[in-house]
Amino acid sequence: MSEGAAAERDPGLQPERTRLAWRRTTLSGTVSAVLAVKTALHGGPSPATLIGCALCCVLWLGFLSLAHHRIRTLTSSDTPRALTPRHATAAVLCTVAMAVCGAALVL
Repeated sequence: MSEGAAAERDPGLQPERTRLAWRRTTLSGTVSAVLAVKTALHGGPSPATLIGCALCCVLWLGFLSLAHHRIRTLTSSDTPRALTPRHATAAVLCTVAMAVCGAALVL
């Protein structure tokens, strides 16, 4: 492979696949948050379940914001920037915290 060919890399559909993966992850997080809240409030709201529901919603909104930022970055140019470690860490923390919060609501 020549040096000129390597400099003109064609990303193909990789940014599109990554954008769709962020959309799917956001959708599954939405479904999980809604089901956790529905399950928690099924027996009647208590202060603990209301706090858990609010925390779950805040975490979901945080992840939604991160995903939206990443999707905008992917569609803004032909060669999108890599995901920063700060954003990657925040996305992982939101996901893990939302899973823990959802599990606490269901139990």
